[in-house]
Amino acid sequence: MNPAAHKPSAAALALMFEPIREDLQRVEREFAQHVQSQVELIPTIGNYIQNSGGKRIRPAVLLMAARMSGYSGERAVLYASVVEFVHTATLVHDDIIDESELRRGRQAVHSRWGNDITVLLGDFLYIKSMSLALTQDRLDVIRLLCEVTLRMIEGELYQLTKNGVVELSEQEHFDIIRRKTAYLFAGCAKIGGMLGTATAEQQDGLWEYGYNIGMAFQLVDDLLDFTGEEVALGKPVGGDLCEGKMTLPIIHLLDTGDERAARLVRKIVDDRQASIDEWREIRALLAQHQSIDYAYRTAVEFVEHAKQALCVFPPGGERDALMALPDYVLSRDR
Repeated sequence: MNPAAHKPSAAALALMFEPIREDLQRVEREFAQHVQSQVELIPTIGNYIQNSGGKRIRPAVLLMAARMSGYSGERAVLYASVVEFVHTATLVHDDIIDESELRRGRQAVHSRWGNDITVLLGDFLYIKSMSLALTQDRLDVIRLLCEVTLRMIEGELYQLTKNGVVELSEQEHFDIIRRKTAYLFAGCAKIGGMLGTATAEQQDGLWEYGYNIGMAFQLVDDLLDFTGEEVALGKPVGGDLCEGKMTLPIIHLLDTGDERAARLVRKIVDDRQASIDEWREIRALLAQHQSIDYAYRTAVEFVEHAKQALCVFPPGGERDALMALPDYVLSRDR
């Protein structure tokens, strides 16, 4: 595993995305404005979430795809804000389901305000996203947003049915992450093309670009559970396996037929915890069977597919920025 080979610096990426910097700032302001409510708790929690950080990659993909497709109007910022509402709603619900105490190094919303309030806040954010989208007369965009949101929720439900299933196949895992993560990235990219003058072929290319970035993003996220540092991640490492989630490194490890690994994985999943020694042994086994390398190579394949999908567009600054983003996804440490 060699992320350095695919590592543009954060500063270099920021420079490439400089043309949409002001638009991203407007997305932040739109989020703050539309999370306002007479119920004081809603903007309080909304501001807490917004100040917790976040990379805003999904809105950035939509905004840059729109520019690459020749669009420069107001709708790109609005739909980017809609996407951020959908994504945020998913995060607050996810943290309840996963019983995650931390999100980006701070208390998760449900840890601070409780599950009841957090469920309702997530519902508020989902409905607010569609309310915003309906302010524009683009039924095709609204239909796409509804579709990817439904697929995300299906992915969560499907993952719950597979929670603790040690025999999860690679294809079942991919089905979960394409629903939970990849389709929203794909929708963001395609909406950008739909706003502009992108041809049907180019819109399909944008969908493939976003889809493959989303797959790579989630695979890297899964890898960081084994290779990341808790301070950088802002959450405990090893959480996925202890929660009963089979991710690609573990699936590959189990596919090698190592009985010791199988017994250890099953014990951790059954106990819902791992001792320091057990965690060291898991990491040693992953290294021994090159399971981390396998998962990383798979992420690289998705990244290469993402880049190839943009070849339907002519060269230019916007395409260069979108071409650089997949490498950044590969190199991230949080």
